[in-house]
Amino acid sequence: MTNHDQMNAHRTADPNKIVFVNRYFFPDQSATSQLLSDLSVDLARRGLSIHVICSRQRYDQADARLPATESIEGVTVHRVWSTSFGRDRLAGRAIDYASFYVTALFGLLRVLRHGDTVVAKTDPPLISIVALLATTLKRAHLINWLQDIFPEVASKLGANPLPGWLNQLLQRVRDASLNAARVNVVLGARMRELLEQRRVAADKIVVIENWADGGETQPLSTQGSLLRARLGLANKFVVAYSGNLGRAHEFQTLLDAAAILQPDRDIVFLMIGGGAGMPLLQRAVLQNGLDNFRFLGYQPRASLSDSLAAADAHLVSLLPALEGLIVPSKFYGILAAGRAAIFVGDADGELARVIQAERVGAVAAVGDAAGLARHIATLKSDPAQCRLLGDTAFQLYSARYSAPRALQRWADLLNPAGLGLAIDHRPSDPAFTQAP
Repeated sequence: MTNHDQMNAHRTADPNKIVFVNRYFFPDQSATSQLLSDLSVDLARRGLSIHVICSRQRYDQADARLPATESIEGVTVHRVWSTSFGRDRLAGRAIDYASFYVTALFGLLRVLRHGDTVVAKTDPPLISIVALLATTLKRAHLINWLQDIFPEVASKLGANPLPGWLNQLLQRVRDASLNAARVNVVLGARMRELLEQRRVAADKIVVIENWADGGETQPLSTQGSLLRARLGLANKFVVAYSGNLGRAHEFQTLLDAAAILQPDRDIVFLMIGGGAGMPLLQRAVLQNGLDNFRFLGYQPRASLSDSLAAADAHLVSLLPALEGLIVPSKFYGILAAGRAAIFVGDADGELARVIQAERVGAVAAVGDAAGLARHIATLKSDPAQCRLLGDTAFQLYSARYSAPRALQRWADLLNPAGLGLAIDHRPSDPAFTQAP
């Protein structure tokens, strides 16, 4: 065997790895975990050596203590220790972040070899700085996958405890970690524009939108929804919000619109999920004496199609100040479910641009409760138009936001990243799913 043959045999036996780092991974069901689970398993099915470094926690269960190591659908999972104060208090969350930074760094140094690639997500915030240190020491490649941009998000929400000088220093170091990366994957044009304003090299920015898994989310008729029937909403016009209602999501406009629409007993607002804003909204609904709301907790991912089908239209919201920093991923599930989307936020926002250009719903400004109420009443009065918007939404999902399309784009991106592997470009298997 020649030296060349020996080198190729060694590479086949010990291929370069792709190592994802994110605090949460399957069986956690948070949005970043589901996306990472889909992508990592798909890449493993294509023959790549995939590793994930994450915590032992769940998003909603800090003391979960998941196994330290295991193999899931061909993905090698390394769960590092971190503190488990949880998300309720800012100080505890900061300590959880800090401990994960340290243990994730040591985990990366233990797993990485020369030529490997790290894909760093943004939970916890600024993990790209830790990933850059590890990849520099190990002569590996860095790709950043930005779901949001910190510390700007915290500053816009008024939740940034850092003094101004330290905040600016972190921004500069963060920007350096983005410019040092091989590529930075962002979720939309507004996020790309923001990074370019921060002087991140344009040729290091790639837009790959998040996706909805068509295997989990399929367009069903409202009459076919078991949840809708169980809640006794068969003859109602249901406007739903499904997912996390956090600090980034405005709900006062919805509350005021619901008060305007309360005399119409056929309109019901179905709130499914959790987050910091959900109990606040629920309390406000009681205080205002509104009886046109229904509240449910998170539904199992396996029943997502059914729960999304319970609504005639779905709501999405984002504070205008956070445009370019966050893109609500629930939008893609709405498209996959074949439902009209009603966005409350900046009329020039990422999702507002898509909704208006593709004619898949309506947009209302924050504070325009009358406009939001008018959009809802119009959709209720014209069922054929509401269905047409939903049909167009599903066509848009199929063309631009399906899981196979997004996963293929990721495979194409990783192929030339210096991995030394030929990726199998056959259509991927359905995205990773497993009933809880």
